[in-house]
Amino acid sequence: MSAVTERLPLFPLNTVLYPGLVLPLNVFEERYRRLVADLLEQPEDTPRRFGVLAIRDGREVARVRPEEGPAGPLDGLGTATGDPLEAVFQVGCVADIASVQHQPDGRYELLVTGTTRFRLRSVDVSGPYLTGETELIEERPGEGSGALASEVERAFRVYQKRLAGAREASTVGHQELPDDPQVLSYLVAAASVFETPVKQQLLACPDTAQRLRAELDLLRRESAVLSWLPSLPAVDLTRQSFSPN
Repeated sequence: MSAVTERLPLFPLNTVLYPGLVLPLNVFEERYRRLVADLLEQPEDTPRRFGVLAIRDGREVARVRPEEGPAGPLDGLGTATGDPLEAVFQVGCVADIASVQHQPDGRYELLVTGTTRFRLRSVDVSGPYLTGETELIEERPGEGSGALASEVERAFRVYQKRLAGAREASTVGHQELPDDPQVLSYLVAAASVFETPVKQQLLACPDTAQRLRAELDLLRRESAVLSWLPSLPAVDLTRQSFSPN
């Protein structure tokens, strides 16, 4: 079976988007306002989506002085070698626009939902923003994902309690977690306080079982560390990171 490919506008961010998770975006840079405007100009029955990729080297927002004009598609990204593929991680997530508000100052406030993972095959830098040829990644359960999900759920609850204790905060009620191993694996990845490269590794796992196995090791290790720490900076476990652009 041949791989399913799609050409998508690309939105590099300093965060990882997972399938099934929601991410708010405040879009103010001209290049990404153009991206959103182009999507909104499409027929209403056309999916309004773009690809979110975590930045490997660089920044979300370009440092461009007004006299230099609007930022180009690569501005802000670490492209010392000239290869844009090296500035972002290769596995990303398709973002569907769930809602959009066009503000008087030209900004867009978006709420997007992650849908499908993809692998970036090539990048086009000829337009005002990046576009790329993407190959959709099929979701596979892997061996033993059901049993692993039960272990991860228990480990995640221990992790949440210890993190709340380190923050000197109280947990709120007993949060229901999804029964589906795949959905659980992405929720745990999004809600845990891991660094971006670790979150990216979880996104890129070839199947659900391997993601759950990696999360189990991470949660147990982090819980052990938290049990020895008196306090940590406050962290909101209930949502994805908010991106300014």
